[in-house]
Amino acid sequence: MATEQAYREYVAANLNRLRRTAYLLCGDWHLADDLTSTVLVKLLRHWKRASQMEHLDAYARRMLMSAWLDERRRPWRRESSTDLLPDRPAAGADTDQRLDVLSLLARLPPRRRAVLVLRYFCDLSVEETAQALGCSEGTIKSHTARALESLRAGLNEGDPLWI
Repeated sequence: MATEQAYREYVAANLNRLRRTAYLLCGDWHLADDLTSTVLVKLLRHWKRASQMEHLDAYARRMLMSAWLDERRRPWRRESSTDLLPDRPAAGADTDQRLDVLSLLARLPPRRRAVLVLRYFCDLSVEETAQALGCSEGTIKSHTARALESLRAGLNEGDPLWI
């Protein structure tokens, strides 16, 4: 019972953050909910071991990254997007810029997008991001630089340069 209560407390404290991170990765609230649910079910299955970890949040983020990358590999997820958005709210300058940034973020390759989300949304260091993604710090730095260059180009010119 104590372990179940500890799991519930962890989920209650971290659910919104995991869901927002998932949204920034995939750009779709429904898929973000699915990814978060998948991660929480897996976390519950391994809770006895996971709860003993020193960096439980990092473990949960890693599970989220893996779930998202697995989801992107599924053939039925290779859908094409459309330029027409359904029922948009009244547009303001901030809303338009936010939509532009989210659109540009959605066009980034998965690893570069993951790097930006972990570095700037989750506020991880280069070293922590490298550990979460299982690659070198140099790779994180180059992915970050290229992703930011693409976002800047897209915001400044209206049509991003994708390398």
